[in-house]
Amino acid sequence: MSTVPTFQFVESDVTPKDVRLATWICFFAWTFAVYDFVLFGNLLPKLASDLGWSAAQSTGINTWVTAGTALVAFAIGPIVDRIGRRKGILIAVSGAAVASLLTATVGWVAGIAAGLGLVFLVLVRSLAGLGYAEQAINAAYLNEMFAHSHSNPAMARRRGLIYSLVQSGWPVGSVLAAGSVYLLFPIGGWALCFAVAAIPAVFIVLAGRWLKESPQFGHRHQIDKMIKDGRVEEAQQLGIKYGVDVSEKSSPLVSVFRGESLRSTLTIGGAFLLNWLGVLSFAILGTSLLTAPDGKNVEFDNALLVLIISNATAFAGYLFHGWLGDRIGRRNAIGIGWILCAVSFFTMLQAPNGNFPLIIGLYSAGLFFLIGPFSALLFFTGESFPVHTRATGSSIINASGQVGAIVGGLLITATLAAGAGWINATLWWGVIPILASGLLIFAARNVDPGTVRKD
Repeated sequence: MSTVPTFQFVESDVTPKDVRLATWICFFAWTFAVYDFVLFGNLLPKLASDLGWSAAQSTGINTWVTAGTALVAFAIGPIVDRIGRRKGILIAVSGAAVASLLTATVGWVAGIAAGLGLVFLVLVRSLAGLGYAEQAINAAYLNEMFAHSHSNPAMARRRGLIYSLVQSGWPVGSVLAAGSVYLLFPIGGWALCFAVAAIPAVFIVLAGRWLKESPQFGHRHQIDKMIKDGRVEEAQQLGIKYGVDVSEKSSPLVSVFRGESLRSTLTIGGAFLLNWLGVLSFAILGTSLLTAPDGKNVEFDNALLVLIISNATAFAGYLFHGWLGDRIGRRNAIGIGWILCAVSFFTMLQAPNGNFPLIIGLYSAGLFFLIGPFSALLFFTGESFPVHTRATGSSIINASGQVGAIVGGLLITATLAAGAGWINATLWWGVIPILASGLLIFAARNVDPGTVRKD
């Protein structure tokens, strides 16, 4: 007579200390991913000058790199849903470091063949999309870790603020990148800057040995293994215990366009894409808008001042919207923030030229409400998907931002080429998309910030 083996549920051994350590590692991983990501934009003019690339070639390279970044950032999501969040973080950090090192060798490759150097740079900087994807992986991982450690309503309402501190690695990394250029470029040029950018990854990968896999992914992985082994009944028991949908057996890339995941993919992804047109108009191309004669015509020789303003407002905006999302819901905080952003930038565009304090004040307010909601958005993305599609959904939404940047770049370029000027270009392809993104996000499913999603 055969006996059926008794299955023992494996409980997670993740402690609050493990969650705190994971939070810090995610912060530094994101900070130095941004460091590399921003460094390329800062040094591209110098790199192009040294290698003899024309302005058109430089712009074309940046467009192809953006496309490659989006592709890589999209592709990593399904992989992370298969192999786990911990490994995904280490892959993203390592990929960004390898991209930095290889970027430092572009000069040698271009010396062999100029065309080969162009292709090599596009491929290498596309690999840096792994670093850009770090924020999506962080969102999925920390959402699950916080669900384990912040399970009661009082602690649950602190998750957004804590995550906003992690996401603040963007302004911190941007300032570090600018500082490294200031210190290292006179010594060894752009190649040394990229080589040094890879060093922090070594320490983050070593620290990653202490990262523990999230309990939710562990449960899902355990269930999938049982189903594969034919232990369906036991898998169903475990699914009921942990609130995991055992019936969903499709690949994450298919499942993300089904059921509740479909609504989140379309609404949050669409809002993210639209908003990145605004990010391109006012954050990335903000200096051009402010200084152009057909823009605001501001005498703005000190680029460092723009950097300080943009990153200080971004940092404050992250914390504010992270805190606000914990109180009124992340979806509501994002929508309100982006609508106020559109109002701020519209008012700035209409303000009379020559009024420097008014223009910079409205520009700062616009950046505060443009960049700040991203800390709430990324965490909101994590809590809008089940564990089976969480990393895939987050990565698709994250990659849509790069698609928005490409679309925005083409539209702004065409508008300027038609002679419309910076005011009209940023009104049509900056203010209006930002307003549309703020309205569209309200079509996403609202999530009570006091509840914790266990699946």
